[in-house]
Amino acid sequence: MKQPVTLALSVALSLVLRVSAPVQAQTNQSDNDWEGQVIYQVMPDRFADGDTSNNAGVNRAAAQAWHGGDLSGLSGRLDYVAGLGATALWMTPVYQQVTDVNGMAGYHGYWPADFRRIDPHFGTLTDFTALTARAHGLGLRVMLDQVINHYGYGAAAQTQHPDWFHAQADCAAAGAAQKDSVCPLSGLPDLNQSVPAVAELLAGNADFWRKQGVDAFRYDAIKNVDQGFLKALAARDRAAGTFTLGEYYGADADRVGEYQKLGLAGLFEFNLQGALKSGIMGGQSLGGVRAVLEQDAGAPQPGLIGLFLDNHDLPRFASGTLFEDQGQARAAYALRALMTLKGIPVIWQGTEYAQRGGGDPDNRRDMRFQSEWTPGEKAVYDSARDAISVRKASPALSLGDQKLMPVPDNLANDLLVFTRSQGGKTVLVAWNNGKARRTYALASGFADQTLTPSLFRDPGGKVQNAGLSAKAGHLYLSLPAQTAAVFELKN
Repeated sequence: MKQPVTLALSVALSLVLRVSAPVQAQTNQSDNDWEGQVIYQVMPDRFADGDTSNNAGVNRAAAQAWHGGDLSGLSGRLDYVAGLGATALWMTPVYQQVTDVNGMAGYHGYWPADFRRIDPHFGTLTDFTALTARAHGLGLRVMLDQVINHYGYGAAAQTQHPDWFHAQADCAAAGAAQKDSVCPLSGLPDLNQSVPAVAELLAGNADFWRKQGVDAFRYDAIKNVDQGFLKALAARDRAAGTFTLGEYYGADADRVGEYQKLGLAGLFEFNLQGALKSGIMGGQSLGGVRAVLEQDAGAPQPGLIGLFLDNHDLPRFASGTLFEDQGQARAAYALRALMTLKGIPVIWQGTEYAQRGGGDPDNRRDMRFQSEWTPGEKAVYDSARDAISVRKASPALSLGDQKLMPVPDNLANDLLVFTRSQGGKTVLVAWNNGKARRTYALASGFADQTLTPSLFRDPGGKVQNAGLSAKAGHLYLSLPAQTAAVFELKN
């Protein structure tokens, strides 16, 4: 049975840290240099098909089959990613996958057979290095999903190296605190990182992908990985200048803080995602969002928390309402709101135009591009692109401290107000969750300020119809229904 700290694990970690010096990525940003980035997430099989010669077994009519997207297609669409305003590209895994299981393919990349080979459905290693080179040429950083918990179902490694894996007896004997890291996740062959060869393999995988131009890793399912091993791996990545973002399904502020202290740069904040979904898409109170933001402020590095509306494991954000037009309007609102928050916004492909879909696999529909969008989808994209542009143009909005302002109890459900400050510049952010336009008056210590328009622009380039003024210790906000606005404040 694997324990949190054992002699075998100590030996393994020592070996990991003594493996040949980690290879530097093509770019070597510090963790803090990732604050202010905007990450765009893609699942290559569902993004773009650039090479039909690798389409063996493709069946786009089957939700859990290969759909033909590949590295060549993704490379050819990087202009779209950069045009949206994203500064980093996150790819789900592109490893060679095990053969189909019960009619389901490893199109998603999380059933690895070989961690250092590209699955033929995606292309070749040459295609991958060409993609990273093109991404860097466009100013995009590259983040690759890393699987460190398991192999795919029936992987050859199970018979070749049975000692690499936890046995059912290990799971049965594990205490409650060790169940997650010892027992299989969804029945997948569970790696035992306390085995020196496993620790060395996983550290070597990180080095291998750094050589291919990868700047950052998104570590999958860290809840199911031994913390001692993860700590050593994170330290190794940090020494190599590699940014790390961990996925702990359901993570809240406490979990974010725990793993940042362990050594990961950041985690995805699932509690905030839930609050945004209920508050904005569900039309409920913004009180839940305020509560999570207050908690996140106590994290060691709140600016490195991953902020998201949905991802490949969750139902689509825009499907939180039965009405497509309402889903689009609220998705545009949420994308604006996301771009005002401290942290690292992450956009899952299609969210920028309010793509709909239920749970897995319906949330992984094929990407559609501009020529296939409805006018409503185009309007959501325009709002998202504008909000990203405004965020990037304002150091206060992308990097600044975040300070929540008090609002009267009778307004707390519908109004969230906060400031972002950096380098002597301050912006004020206001979210109006009400179903009608409203003017709010709040006590404040701000200097008098004449009517100031929002920095956001509505689709078509028209300045958002929102205004701020300040006089005699009071702040006045005129806000459209169900949207977010941002204003520059005078010093």
